Amino acid sequence: MERVTLLPSDKLFNSFIDEKYVPKGKDKYYIRNTQVTAPAGGWRHLSSDEIETLVKNDNTAMSWDNIYVTDEFNPMMVKNNKFYGFVRIGRVTGDGLQYHDLRLSCGITNSSIHSCDIGDDCAIHNVNYLSHYIIGDRCMLFNIDEMSCTDHSKFGNGIIKEGEEESVRVHMEVMNETGCRKILPFDGMIAADAYMWAKYIDDTLLQERLASITQNSFDSRRGFYGTVGYGTVVKNSLILKDVKIGNCCYIKGASKLKNITINSSDKEPSQIGENVVLVNGIVGYGCKIFYSCIAVKFVLGSHSNLKYGARLIDSFLGDNSTISCCEVLNNLIFPAHEQHHNNSFLIASVVKGQSNMAAGATVGSNHNSRTNDNEIEAGRGFWPGLCASVKHSSKFACYTMLAKADYPSEIINPLPFALISNDAANDELDVMPAFMWMYNMYAMARNNWKYAHRDNRIFKVQNIEFDCYAPDSMEEALNARRLLAKWTAQAWMKDAGMSLENASEEELVAKGRELMGGDRHVVYKLDIFGENMEKGGRAVRIIKTYKSYHAYGDMIAYYAVRNLLSYLEANPEETFASVAKLIDGNRETEWVNLGGQIMTACEFDSLRADIRNGELNSWKEIHRRYNEIWKRYPLEKLRHALQCYCDAFQTRLDTDSDWLVLLDKGIEMQLFIAEQVYVTRKKDYDNIYRQSTFRNEAESIAAWGRLEDNDFIIKQREEAAETVERIQNLKKRLTSISSFE
Repeated sequence: MERVTLLPSDKLFNSFIDEKYVPKGKDKYYIRNTQVTAPAGGWRHLSSDEIETLVKNDNTAMSWDNIYVTDEFNPMMVKNNKFYGFVRIGRVTGDGLQYHDLRLSCGITNSSIHSCDIGDDCAIHNVNYLSHYIIGDRCMLFNIDEMSCTDHSKFGNGIIKEGEEESVRVHMEVMNETGCRKILPFDGMIAADAYMWAKYIDDTLLQERLASITQNSFDSRRGFYGTVGYGTVVKNSLILKDVKIGNCCYIKGASKLKNITINSSDKEPSQIGENVVLVNGIVGYGCKIFYSCIAVKFVLGSHSNLKYGARLIDSFLGDNSTISCCEVLNNLIFPAHEQHHNNSFLIASVVKGQSNMAAGATVGSNHNSRTNDNEIEAGRGFWPGLCASVKHSSKFACYTMLAKADYPSEIINPLPFALISNDAANDELDVMPAFMWMYNMYAMARNNWKYAHRDNRIFKVQNIEFDCYAPDSMEEALNARRLLAKWTAQAWMKDAGMSLENASEEELVAKGRELMGGDRHVVYKLDIFGENMEKGGRAVRIIKTYKSYHAYGDMIAYYAVRNLLSYLEANPEETFASVAKLIDGNRETEWVNLGGQIMTACEFDSLRADIRNGELNSWKEIHRRYNEIWKRYPLEKLRHALQCYCDAFQTRLDTDSDWLVLLDKGIEMQLFIAEQVYVTRKKDYDNIYRQSTFRNEAESIAAWGRLEDNDFIIKQREEAAETVERIQNLKKRLTSISSFE
């Protein structure tokens, strides 16, 4: 337990760094001086007249010889302050600064300044304790209780300084409450870094290398000062300790900011609001944190928000995300996550982005074990509905929707774009595969548009795949077709009184594909059930199996045409024959969603190997490798899309006519999507219950607008017409060339 101790007066303000940590030939300011750029005219001592004026203005100093100023120093603007240690003050004039409605004169008043560097044209008023900070130009510090920095400041990074014990290192315990996946937060960490570190805990050498890289990425020497970037405003706040603040940041009414880095710039400013508590973490560029939020041991990605009392603890939150009014503990959340209702709860999960937590949703609740629960893994587009309660351990394919229910057991859903619901009356779990494509196209198409449209990042460090038709989801769709075929064949054989004992999986899949290609009414009458999808003994009923199977096929065809069209337009010298060579070889079936960036498992394994063997020795080098992989991704994606199409439709694409069939399928799908966007939105307008709150049609139109005037529907129709024209032009150009011998 720390106790109040008595210090000699000479050490009260002159012992920032213990002498044993100061190299020979250096003084205690040797690091501080590397953090400060001297003014053009240099520093100078105060003149006797300036000292006299300062004294008359009720200023005191331990030694006026330790106060340095520039030639543009107006002592009349410095009043009622106490100066301790070595202080340097930039230009001080009679001008003032304004930010929003706050107007303050430049200068320093009613403050206690301890060994600080203060930039040009700053306004520092009523700062009770300002210690060991370097303040940038044109900063406004107003009504602050304590703003201090220690010699061992780490600014939220998971490192230790000279002489510190390993026990003081700060970890983030993501994905699991037990801490078995703990990682070290650091300034510049993106979701890809966090996931690689937390997921592959069995790769012991990788774990050691990442910890070493992180420690070596930051200076372990003691004596770094806290910094406040130019144009930053801090007002009406209580405690800021060991905080590094970027440029143009706005902090108002914060309760406690301790051991954190706040990244901010003039183009991507961050803001911290009233009653906020932030401890041991990193805030990304362009973030907004308001209204009594608490974050402890965290990393907040760029352009993300915490609002209205949210609690974020032991968690990583990816770029372009918003969390408000709820509790988020021990999670790793990829970019574009929304959770903004007062009563939702997320714990011990990895959620792979483009996700939304509805009100009352409880994901990872502590009520199915006597010990710490395990984990939940949710692919992109995870959407648990109102009051959906899901237990550990569960795993969900991309774009899974959960209907309102208290799901009694753990779930594994391998079927993407599915709707899962709990049929309590029949004691069954109901799963409708490809639900989004069949019945919610407006939301599906809008998601594709909105995530890219809402990406406000200027400097995009994390590569993000926003398209729902991507290798991860389409590989799941292809696997889903195989599962649906197998389960359909099992149901058919059971209905026919045939034994399943001697039927191999391949035989079942082949029979299921045959049934799916035949009379749909044969499949309609079957009771089809999934396997290994829910813990426990109750049945998992697969709904609309025939339609879902073909919906997945349509999605895969659309995926292939989208990528083919983009590639052939960007490479006009290519022909069907030259593109056909991409299909040679085996399909990459394993893909990794690395924080939002999709890559093959082979690429990722190579990346990890190069970290282990020392070829990649810094996070900058690792991020550079991410970018190199991202540049190759479009071609890898095209190859995968075409191979998926060949697998799904049992074709080889080795004639011009095969390619024309694919392009015609693309036209059909593009027109289908545009029409379904309209149809699925129209259901809301035709709903008599939604119309019941309006007196008449005029009030309804005033509230909603006309369906025909919907901007997104209009945009989709325009894009469909444009895409169809592009495909037609492509067909004309390529069929005029002899592609195949």
